[in-house]
Amino acid sequence: MAAALRISSLLSRSLASSTSSLLSNGRICGAGRSVVCSYTTAAAALEKPITPSVKVSYTKLLINGDYVDSASGKTFPTYDPRTGDVIAHVAEGDAEDINRAVSAARKAFDEGPWPKMTAYERSRVLFQFADLIDQHTEELATLETWDNGKPYEQAAKVELPMISRLIRYYAGWADKIHGLTVPADSPHLVQTIHEPIGVAGQIIPWNFPLLMFAWKVAPALACGNTVVIKTAEQTPLSALYAAKLLHEAGLPAGVVNVVPGYGPTAGAALASHMQVDKLAFTGSTETGKIVLQLAAKSNLKPVTLELGGKSPFIVCKDADVDKAVELAHFALFFNQGQCCCAGSRTYVHESVYDEFLEKAKARALKRSVGDPFVAGIEQGPQIDSEQFEKIMKYIRSGVESGATLETGGERIGDKGYYIQPTVFSNVNEDMLIAKDEIFGPVQSGHQRGYQEGKHDFLRTGGGCVHAGHRHGEHVDTSIESGTVWVNCYDVFDAAIPFGGYKMSGQGREKGIHCLSNYLQVKAVVTPLKDPAWI
Repeated sequence: MAAALRISSLLSRSLASSTSSLLSNGRICGAGRSVVCSYTTAAAALEKPITPSVKVSYTKLLINGDYVDSASGKTFPTYDPRTGDVIAHVAEGDAEDINRAVSAARKAFDEGPWPKMTAYERSRVLFQFADLIDQHTEELATLETWDNGKPYEQAAKVELPMISRLIRYYAGWADKIHGLTVPADSPHLVQTIHEPIGVAGQIIPWNFPLLMFAWKVAPALACGNTVVIKTAEQTPLSALYAAKLLHEAGLPAGVVNVVPGYGPTAGAALASHMQVDKLAFTGSTETGKIVLQLAAKSNLKPVTLELGGKSPFIVCKDADVDKAVELAHFALFFNQGQCCCAGSRTYVHESVYDEFLEKAKARALKRSVGDPFVAGIEQGPQIDSEQFEKIMKYIRSGVESGATLETGGERIGDKGYYIQPTVFSNVNEDMLIAKDEIFGPVQSGHQRGYQEGKHDFLRTGGGCVHAGHRHGEHVDTSIESGTVWVNCYDVFDAAIPFGGYKMSGQGREKGIHCLSNYLQVKAVVTPLKDPAWI
């Protein structure tokens, strides 16, 4: 629970403490003013980005326990989103490298010690891995911020503790996975056995690289599987480092293999590979459809999909407006708006709409944007130029379609991919900013009541703010969504299942429900002669 609360604790960061940290770095709006520097004057804070102290040590593919070059010898650059400069060149995995990785995972599963270990022995490796994650928080958080652009404080103080907690959660499950003795009408002893499914192919996104690595790898290993994981080409560095720690924890060679590469080559090869027994993918709905097709056309491997969303955030007429503003702000702008469950459609009851809008605008203006390595910064750059241009296109679309641009909408600085926190009002349902997943710091305000807004809970998750609990008890059963946060948002305890309804995916990540993704059930039936109890 403590790890889950760390995200929510970001909401309570006081303005005074943020101001103090920014003042110490010379980032103030002007003499005598006591507010955090608004995004409109943050460009000066971006001129001299902090140089990370961590060395990039792992840039090759990890196959069968060794870091190796790609079969083609090709590499690709991974960029610093603060500047657009190259951080390092990383080995570019392709179909041949996926073949090598799958062969190593196949051999490790069929012949290696991992599936044959006792569950307790596997749990000890995972517990040791979690300890190593804690010991290397600075290195991992630095790589995550450097490669992704998210605030260092978010990576180090929120995400890394969540990761080690989740790994320990599944380490605890490893020796508690068991079947049943099933009563039969005939004189037979019937047992069910939960067995590992085999080689798991896993494709992770760029918005939470290390967190998604943990969400995928930990339950698969706890169940006794082996893994081939393809990282996003934008953010390969933290997963390659974490995989090294896994082997230091005692993981046998070949059990986890990491192949950075591009989706149409490495990703497609993994999804369609005949020796992969299960596939898990996190990414866009459009790509998820392709992954599902490739899996079906190959060996009909089961697929878990955690896809995109356009989550609503409903503010009821009896809500505490100040609390609602802060929750709605957090629901949308957290992680630069690059969340599949971001509350990107804000539905506000007409009786509190005007008050909410003014306060939401003021909160956006106070949001601190700058170098994510600086203490107190709430928002760093977007991931890359492609995502930056996509967001700016949607902002222009919102203006052209008649929505009111209350604040933001422009680039910050002339280097990197920083965007002003943006708030629109008077948004209609037929506008692209209301329908499409923008995946950026763009909040859309709709003047609608609860009954209208609840029908838009069609995706991964959403939030609702109101005064009492009785209303909330009705909310969770009437809304079609994988997660409903009532008077809170982005609570991600390791035990809470996460996933979407409809086109936001199938299957669940985290919690006990995730284990079934990596297990298959076998029934063993044995005849009994003259059983005493029948």
